[in-house]
Amino acid sequence: MNIHEYQAKKILQSYGIKVPEGAIAYTPGEAKRGAQRVSPHGPWMMKAQIQSGARADGHFLEKKAGRKGGIRLIKHRKDIFTEAEKMLGSTLVTKQTGDKGKTVSKVYIEKYYKTKQMFYAGLIINRNVPCITLLITPSTTNVLELAVQEPDKILYTNLGLDDEVTVEQTTKILDFLHLNEKYRDELRDFINKMHKAFLELDAIMMEINPVGIDSEDKLIALDAKISFDDNALYRHPDIWQLHDDYEDDAGTLKAAQYGFGYYKLDEGSIGCIVNGDGVALSMADMLDAHGEQMACFLNVKGGVDKDKISSGIKIIMTNPRVEGILINILGGFLRCNLVADGIIAAASEVGLNVPLVVRFEGTNKDEAKDILDSSGLPVIQADSMEDAVVKLVKAMRESD
Repeated sequence: MNIHEYQAKKILQSYGIKVPEGAIAYTPGEAKRGAQRVSPHGPWMMKAQIQSGARADGHFLEKKAGRKGGIRLIKHRKDIFTEAEKMLGSTLVTKQTGDKGKTVSKVYIEKYYKTKQMFYAGLIINRNVPCITLLITPSTTNVLELAVQEPDKILYTNLGLDDEVTVEQTTKILDFLHLNEKYRDELRDFINKMHKAFLELDAIMMEINPVGIDSEDKLIALDAKISFDDNALYRHPDIWQLHDDYEDDAGTLKAAQYGFGYYKLDEGSIGCIVNGDGVALSMADMLDAHGEQMACFLNVKGGVDKDKISSGIKIIMTNPRVEGILINILGGFLRCNLVADGIIAAASEVGLNVPLVVRFEGTNKDEAKDILDSSGLPVIQADSMEDAVVKLVKAMRESD
Protein backbone atom coordinates (compact mmCIF):
# COMPACT_ATOMS: atom_id res chain seq x y z
CA MET A 1 0.00 0.00 0.00
CA ASN A 2 1.22 3.46 -0.92
CA ILE A 3 0.50 6.71 0.90
CA HIS A 4 0.84 10.40 0.05
CA GLU A 5 3.89 12.56 0.67
CA TYR A 6 2.29 14.56 3.47
CA GLN A 7 1.31 11.33 5.26
CA ALA A 8 4.81 9.88 4.87
CA LYS A 9 6.34 13.05 6.29
CA LYS A 10 4.08 12.92 9.31
CA ILE A 11 5.25 9.36 9.96
CA LEU A 12 8.92 10.30 9.58
CA GLN A 13 8.42 13.23 11.92
CA SER A 14 6.96 10.89 14.56
CA TYR A 15 10.29 9.03 14.45
CA GLY A 16 12.26 12.21 15.06
CA ILE A 17 13.19 13.04 11.46
CA LYS A 18 13.03 16.74 10.62
CA VAL A 19 10.50 17.71 7.92
CA PRO A 20 9.33 21.12 6.65
CA GLU A 21 6.29 22.64 8.31
CA GLY A 22 3.35 21.98 6.02
CA ALA A 23 -0.43 21.97 5.60
CA ILE A 24 -2.73 19.95 3.37
CA ALA A 25 -5.33 21.86 1.35
CA TYR A 26 -8.36 20.79 -0.69
CA THR A 27 -9.32 24.31 -1.81
CA PRO A 28 -7.37 27.41 -2.85
CA GLY A 29 -8.62 29.15 0.29
CA GLU A 30 -7.27 26.37 2.51
CA ALA A 31 -3.94 26.59 0.69
CA LYS A 32 -3.71 30.32 1.38
CA ARG A 33 -4.56 29.91 5.06
CA GLY A 34 -2.21 26.94 5.41
CA ALA A 35 0.66 28.88 3.87
CA GLN A 36 0.13 31.69 6.36
CA ARG A 37 0.39 29.22 9.25
CA VAL A 38 3.53 27.39 8.14
CA SER A 39 5.53 30.40 6.96
CA PRO A 40 3.96 33.88 7.28
CA HIS A 41 6.41 35.53 4.90
CA GLY A 42 7.32 32.66 2.55
CA PRO A 43 8.57 31.46 0.22
CA TRP A 44 6.60 28.22 -0.02
CA MET A 45 6.60 24.94 -1.93
CA MET A 46 3.25 23.80 -3.32
CA LYS A 47 3.04 20.10 -4.18
CA ALA A 48 0.32 18.14 -5.96
CA GLN A 49 -0.61 15.17 -3.77
CA ILE A 50 -0.89 12.20 -6.11
CA GLN A 51 0.84 8.89 -5.49
CA SER A 52 3.53 9.23 -8.13
CA GLY A 53 7.15 10.17 -8.39
CA ALA A 54 8.60 12.72 -10.84
CA ARG A 55 5.84 15.23 -10.10
CA ALA A 56 8.14 18.20 -10.64
CA ASP A 57 8.91 17.03 -14.19
CA GLY A 58 5.29 16.22 -14.98
CA HIS A 59 2.79 18.29 -16.92
CA PHE A 60 -0.92 19.02 -16.64
CA LEU A 61 -3.40 18.14 -19.36
CA GLU A 62 -5.52 21.23 -18.77
CA LYS A 63 -4.36 24.61 -20.07
CA LYS A 64 -5.65 26.40 -16.98
CA ALA A 65 -2.96 24.63 -14.88
CA GLY A 66 -0.15 26.30 -16.81
CA ARG A 67 3.11 24.85 -18.07
CA LYS A 68 4.76 24.21 -14.70
CA GLY A 69 4.85 20.75 -13.13
CA GLY A 70 3.26 19.40 -9.98
CA ILE A 71 5.80 20.95 -7.59
CA ARG A 72 6.07 24.72 -7.62
CA LEU A 73 8.06 27.35 -5.73
CA ILE A 74 5.86 30.29 -4.71
CA LYS A 75 7.57 33.49 -3.66
CA HIS A 76 4.63 35.85 -3.20
CA ARG A 77 1.58 35.41 -0.98
CA LYS A 78 -0.75 36.71 -3.68
CA ASP A 79 0.19 33.76 -5.94
CA ILE A 80 -0.77 31.01 -3.48
CA PHE A 81 -4.51 31.10 -4.21
CA THR A 82 -3.92 31.33 -7.97
CA GLU A 83 -1.45 28.43 -8.15
CA ALA A 84 -3.64 26.20 -5.98
CA GLU A 85 -6.61 27.02 -8.19
CA LYS A 86 -4.58 25.96 -11.23
CA MET A 87 -3.56 22.61 -9.76
CA LEU A 88 -6.71 21.49 -7.96
CA GLY A 89 -9.02 19.53 -10.21
CA SER A 90 -6.41 19.34 -12.98
CA THR A 91 -4.82 16.17 -14.32
CA LEU A 92 -1.10 15.67 -13.69
CA VAL A 93 0.81 13.35 -16.00
CA THR A 94 4.19 11.96 -14.91
CA LYS A 95 6.46 9.15 -16.06
CA GLN A 96 4.73 6.91 -13.53
CA THR A 97 1.05 7.74 -14.09
CA GLY A 98 0.72 6.84 -17.75
CA ASP A 99 -0.80 9.11 -20.39
CA LYS A 100 -4.14 9.46 -18.58
CA GLY A 101 -2.47 10.99 -15.51
CA LYS A 102 -4.11 11.49 -12.13
CA THR A 103 -6.50 14.18 -10.96
CA VAL A 104 -5.12 16.42 -8.21
CA SER A 105 -7.67 16.60 -5.41
CA LYS A 106 -5.36 18.14 -2.80
CA VAL A 107 -2.11 20.07 -2.56
CA TYR A 108 0.49 20.28 0.18
CA ILE A 109 1.82 23.73 0.98
CA GLU A 110 5.01 23.82 3.03
CA LYS A 111 7.78 26.14 4.13
CA TYR A 112 10.64 26.47 1.64
CA TYR A 113 14.07 25.50 2.98
CA LYS A 114 17.28 26.73 1.40
CA THR A 115 19.81 23.90 1.53
CA LYS A 116 23.58 23.60 1.34
CA GLN A 117 23.50 20.18 -0.25
CA MET A 118 20.98 17.53 -1.23
CA PHE A 119 21.11 13.76 -1.79
CA TYR A 120 18.88 10.71 -2.17
CA ALA A 121 18.36 8.13 0.60
CA GLY A 122 16.20 5.04 0.20
CA LEU A 123 15.52 1.73 1.91
CA ILE A 124 14.33 -1.40 0.14
CA ILE A 125 13.98 -5.10 0.89
CA ASN A 126 16.80 -6.79 -1.00
CA ARG A 127 15.52 -10.32 -1.59
CA ASN A 128 18.71 -11.42 -3.33
CA VAL A 129 20.77 -11.26 -0.11
CA PRO A 130 18.26 -11.16 1.74
CA CYS A 131 18.38 -8.02 3.88
CA ILE A 132 17.34 -4.39 3.99
CA THR A 133 19.53 -2.28 1.72
CA LEU A 134 20.20 1.42 2.03
CA LEU A 135 20.67 3.29 -1.25
CA ILE A 136 22.57 6.59 -1.24
CA THR A 137 23.37 8.83 -4.19
CA PRO A 138 24.26 12.51 -4.56
CA SER A 139 21.96 12.60 -7.59
CA THR A 140 18.33 13.57 -6.94
CA THR A 141 17.14 12.84 -10.48
CA ASN A 142 15.65 9.53 -11.69
CA VAL A 143 17.27 6.94 -9.44
CA LEU A 144 15.88 4.00 -11.42
CA GLU A 145 17.55 5.23 -14.59
CA LEU A 146 20.73 5.89 -12.63
CA ALA A 147 20.76 2.32 -11.31
CA VAL A 148 20.68 1.00 -14.87
CA GLN A 149 22.88 3.51 -16.67
CA GLU A 150 25.38 4.59 -14.00
CA PRO A 151 25.20 2.09 -11.11
CA ASP A 152 28.56 3.24 -9.71
CA LYS A 153 26.88 6.51 -8.68
CA ILE A 154 24.75 4.66 -6.12
CA LEU A 155 26.17 3.37 -2.84
CA TYR A 156 24.51 0.20 -1.59
CA THR A 157 24.78 -0.60 2.13
CA ASN A 158 23.26 -3.77 3.59
CA LEU A 159 21.71 -3.31 7.02
CA GLY A 160 20.85 -5.85 9.71
CA LEU A 161 17.42 -6.28 11.24
CA ASP A 162 18.54 -5.59 14.79
CA ASP A 163 21.76 -3.61 14.52
CA GLU A 164 22.01 0.12 13.94
CA VAL A 165 24.12 1.66 11.19
CA THR A 166 27.76 1.33 12.19
CA VAL A 167 30.32 4.13 12.44
CA GLU A 168 32.27 2.48 9.60
CA GLN A 169 29.21 2.43 7.34
CA THR A 170 28.49 6.07 8.17
CA THR A 171 32.06 7.04 7.31
CA LYS A 172 31.76 5.29 3.97
CA ILE A 173 28.54 7.20 3.22
CA LEU A 174 30.14 10.52 4.21
CA ASP A 175 33.06 9.87 1.87
CA PHE A 176 30.72 8.86 -0.95
CA LEU A 177 28.72 12.08 -0.59
CA HIS A 178 31.83 14.22 0.02
CA LEU A 179 30.36 15.42 3.30
CA ASN A 180 32.35 16.94 6.15
CA GLU A 181 33.08 14.77 9.20
CA LYS A 182 30.99 17.14 11.33
CA TYR A 183 27.88 15.53 9.85
CA ARG A 184 28.81 12.03 11.09
CA ASP A 185 26.48 11.88 14.11
CA GLU A 186 23.66 13.72 12.34
CA LEU A 187 23.80 11.38 9.34
CA ARG A 188 24.01 8.25 11.44
CA ASP A 189 21.07 9.34 13.57
CA PHE A 190 19.03 10.19 10.47
CA ILE A 191 19.60 6.78 8.85
CA ASN A 192 18.94 4.90 12.08
CA LYS A 193 15.59 6.65 12.44
CA MET A 194 14.69 5.73 8.85
CA HIS A 195 15.72 2.15 9.53
CA LYS A 196 13.64 1.95 12.72
CA ALA A 197 10.53 3.30 11.01
CA PHE A 198 11.03 0.91 8.09
CA LEU A 199 11.21 -2.13 10.37
CA GLU A 200 8.51 -1.23 12.87
CA LEU A 201 5.94 -0.32 10.22
CA ASP A 202 6.59 -3.30 7.90
CA ALA A 203 7.55 -1.06 5.00
CA ILE A 204 8.82 -2.51 1.74
CA MET A 205 10.17 0.74 0.34
CA MET A 206 11.07 4.14 1.79
CA GLU A 207 12.46 7.05 -0.24
CA ILE A 208 13.56 10.50 0.84
CA ASN A 209 14.37 12.40 -2.29
CA PRO A 210 15.86 14.73 -1.57
CA VAL A 211 17.42 14.84 1.86
CA GLY A 212 18.63 18.39 2.41
CA ILE A 213 21.20 19.97 4.71
CA ASP A 214 19.68 23.17 6.04
CA SER A 215 21.29 26.37 7.35
CA GLU A 216 21.54 24.84 10.84
CA ASP A 217 23.48 21.85 9.49
CA LYS A 218 20.50 19.58 10.17
CA LEU A 219 19.30 16.87 7.77
CA ILE A 220 15.73 17.43 6.62
CA ALA A 221 13.39 15.24 4.57
CA LEU A 222 12.24 17.53 1.76
CA ASP A 223 10.18 14.80 0.13
CA ALA A 224 9.07 11.34 1.24
CA LYS A 225 7.53 8.18 -0.13
CA ILE A 226 6.68 5.00 1.78
CA SER A 227 5.15 1.72 0.60
CA PHE A 228 3.88 -0.87 3.07
CA ASP A 229 3.51 -4.64 2.95
CA ASP A 230 -0.20 -5.31 2.34
CA ASN A 231 0.06 -8.63 4.16
CA ALA A 232 1.24 -6.90 7.35
CA LEU A 233 -1.36 -4.13 7.49
CA TYR A 234 -3.47 -6.07 9.98
CA ARG A 235 -0.73 -5.21 12.48
CA HIS A 236 -1.01 -1.49 11.67
CA PRO A 237 -4.65 -0.34 11.62
CA ASP A 238 -3.43 3.25 11.93
CA ILE A 239 -1.48 2.87 8.70
CA TRP A 240 -4.40 1.20 6.92
CA GLN A 241 -6.53 4.25 7.72
CA LEU A 242 -4.18 6.30 5.52
CA HIS A 243 -5.24 4.36 2.43
CA ASP A 244 -6.68 6.67 -0.22
CA ASP A 245 -9.45 4.97 -2.23
CA TYR A 246 -9.34 7.91 -4.63
CA GLU A 247 -5.97 6.66 -5.89
CA ASP A 248 -7.29 3.19 -6.78
CA ASP A 249 -9.03 2.33 -10.03
CA ALA A 250 -12.46 0.72 -10.07
CA GLY A 251 -11.08 -2.80 -10.53
CA THR A 252 -8.81 -2.54 -7.50
CA LEU A 253 -11.61 -1.22 -5.31
CA LYS A 254 -14.07 -3.86 -6.47
CA ALA A 255 -11.57 -6.68 -5.91
CA ALA A 256 -10.88 -5.40 -2.41
CA GLN A 257 -14.59 -5.71 -1.60
CA TYR A 258 -14.26 -9.45 -2.07
CA GLY A 259 -10.95 -9.70 -0.21
CA PHE A 260 -8.92 -10.08 -3.42
CA GLY A 261 -5.91 -8.14 -4.65
CA TYR A 262 -6.03 -6.72 -8.19
CA TYR A 263 -2.91 -5.31 -9.80
CA LYS A 264 -2.64 -3.54 -13.16
CA LEU A 265 0.70 -3.42 -14.95
CA ASP A 266 1.90 -0.86 -17.48
CA GLU A 267 2.19 -3.21 -20.45
CA GLY A 268 1.11 -6.64 -21.59
CA SER A 269 -2.07 -8.31 -22.85
CA ILE A 270 -2.53 -11.33 -20.58
CA GLY A 271 -4.74 -11.37 -17.52
CA CYS A 272 -3.84 -13.86 -14.80
CA ILE A 273 -5.80 -15.27 -11.88
CA VAL A 274 -3.75 -16.89 -9.13
CA ASN A 275 -3.84 -17.58 -5.41
CA GLY A 276 -0.54 -16.10 -4.28
CA ASP A 277 1.62 -13.15 -5.36
CA GLY A 278 4.62 -15.47 -5.67
CA VAL A 279 2.74 -17.55 -8.23
CA ALA A 280 1.97 -14.38 -10.19
CA LEU A 281 5.65 -13.39 -10.25
CA SER A 282 6.65 -16.85 -11.50
CA MET A 283 4.02 -16.67 -14.23
CA ALA A 284 5.21 -13.21 -15.25
CA ASP A 285 8.74 -14.59 -15.70
CA MET A 286 7.48 -17.53 -17.76
CA LEU A 287 5.35 -15.30 -19.97
CA ASP A 288 8.29 -12.99 -20.55
CA ALA A 289 10.43 -15.98 -21.58
CA HIS A 290 7.80 -16.73 -24.24
CA GLY A 291 7.67 -13.17 -25.53
CA GLU A 292 4.46 -12.12 -23.74
CA GLN A 293 3.69 -9.87 -20.78
CA MET A 294 1.12 -9.73 -18.02
CA ALA A 295 -1.43 -6.88 -18.22
CA CYS A 296 -2.93 -7.52 -14.78
CA PHE A 297 -3.46 -10.21 -12.20
CA LEU A 298 -6.02 -11.09 -9.58
CA ASN A 299 -4.92 -12.76 -6.35
CA VAL A 300 -7.88 -14.72 -4.96
CA LYS A 301 -7.98 -16.26 -1.50
CA GLY A 302 -9.66 -19.11 0.35
CA GLY A 303 -12.75 -18.83 2.50
CA VAL A 304 -14.89 -17.38 -0.29
CA ASP A 305 -17.90 -18.63 -2.23
CA LYS A 306 -18.61 -19.14 -5.92
CA ASP A 307 -20.24 -15.73 -6.35
CA LYS A 308 -17.21 -13.87 -5.04
CA ILE A 309 -14.91 -15.91 -7.26
CA SER A 310 -17.16 -15.14 -10.22
CA SER A 311 -17.14 -11.41 -9.47
CA GLY A 312 -13.35 -11.42 -9.24
CA ILE A 313 -12.94 -13.26 -12.53
CA LYS A 314 -15.23 -10.74 -14.28
CA ILE A 315 -12.78 -7.98 -13.36
CA ILE A 316 -10.14 -9.71 -15.49
CA MET A 317 -12.56 -10.68 -18.27
CA THR A 318 -13.77 -7.10 -18.73
CA ASN A 319 -10.31 -5.50 -18.83
CA PRO A 320 -10.09 -4.12 -22.42
CA ARG A 321 -6.33 -4.76 -22.60
CA VAL A 322 -6.66 -8.47 -21.90
CA GLU A 323 -6.34 -10.67 -25.00
CA GLY A 324 -5.79 -13.94 -23.15
CA ILE A 325 -6.52 -15.27 -19.66
CA LEU A 326 -4.44 -17.69 -17.64
CA ILE A 327 -5.81 -19.18 -14.41
CA ASN A 328 -3.34 -21.04 -12.20
CA ILE A 329 -4.77 -22.29 -8.90
CA LEU A 330 -2.93 -24.33 -6.30
CA GLY A 331 -5.88 -25.54 -4.26
CA GLY A 332 -5.58 -25.56 -0.49
CA PHE A 333 -8.11 -23.58 1.50
CA LEU A 334 -9.31 -22.36 -1.89
CA ARG A 335 -11.01 -25.35 -3.49
CA CYS A 336 -10.48 -25.76 -7.22
CA ASN A 337 -14.12 -26.69 -7.86
CA LEU A 338 -15.24 -23.27 -6.52
CA VAL A 339 -12.98 -21.57 -9.05
CA ALA A 340 -14.39 -23.76 -11.85
CA ASP A 341 -17.94 -22.80 -10.84
CA GLY A 342 -16.87 -19.15 -10.74
CA ILE A 343 -15.43 -19.35 -14.25
CA ILE A 344 -18.69 -20.71 -15.65
CA ALA A 345 -20.78 -18.10 -13.82
CA ALA A 346 -18.58 -15.23 -15.01
CA ALA A 347 -18.47 -16.47 -18.61
CA SER A 348 -22.25 -16.88 -18.75
CA GLU A 349 -22.69 -13.25 -17.73
CA VAL A 350 -19.98 -11.39 -19.70
CA GLY A 351 -19.05 -13.96 -22.33
CA LEU A 352 -15.70 -15.51 -23.17
CA ASN A 353 -14.18 -13.82 -26.20
CA VAL A 354 -10.49 -14.48 -25.59
CA PRO A 355 -8.48 -17.70 -25.11
CA LEU A 356 -8.68 -19.05 -21.55
CA VAL A 357 -6.24 -21.61 -20.16
CA VAL A 358 -6.72 -23.17 -16.73
CA ARG A 359 -4.35 -25.19 -14.58
CA PHE A 360 -5.63 -26.74 -11.37
CA GLU A 361 -3.58 -28.47 -8.70
CA GLY A 362 -4.60 -29.47 -5.19
CA THR A 363 -7.95 -29.67 -3.40
CA ASN A 364 -10.79 -30.98 -5.63
CA LYS A 365 -8.80 -30.53 -8.84
CA ASP A 366 -10.39 -33.57 -10.55
CA GLU A 367 -13.88 -32.33 -9.73
CA ALA A 368 -12.94 -28.89 -11.09
CA LYS A 369 -11.69 -30.40 -14.35
CA ASP A 370 -14.92 -32.37 -14.76
CA ILE A 371 -16.99 -29.22 -14.16
CA LEU A 372 -15.16 -27.36 -16.95
CA ASP A 373 -15.24 -30.37 -19.31
CA SER A 374 -19.02 -30.62 -19.02
CA SER A 375 -19.61 -26.86 -19.26
CA GLY A 376 -19.28 -26.62 -23.01
CA LEU A 377 -16.99 -23.59 -22.67
CA PRO A 378 -13.89 -23.42 -24.93
CA VAL A 379 -11.57 -23.67 -21.92
CA ILE A 380 -8.11 -25.13 -22.46
CA GLN A 381 -6.81 -27.17 -19.54
CA ALA A 382 -3.14 -27.60 -18.69
CA ASP A 383 -1.14 -29.94 -16.45
CA SER A 384 1.54 -27.51 -15.24
CA MET A 385 2.33 -23.81 -15.10
CA GLU A 386 4.76 -24.10 -18.01
CA ASP A 387 2.21 -26.11 -20.01
CA ALA A 388 -0.43 -23.44 -19.32
CA VAL A 389 1.81 -20.61 -20.53
CA VAL A 390 2.76 -22.49 -23.72
CA LYS A 391 -0.87 -23.35 -24.52
CA LEU A 392 -2.10 -19.81 -23.92
CA VAL A 393 0.60 -18.19 -26.06
CA LYS A 394 -0.14 -20.67 -28.86
CA ALA A 395 -3.91 -20.05 -28.64
CA MET A 396 -3.49 -16.28 -28.69
CA ARG A 397 -1.24 -16.36 -31.74
CA GLU A 398 -3.58 -18.71 -33.58
CA SER A 399 -6.51 -16.39 -32.90
CA ASP A 400 -4.74 -13.30 -34.35
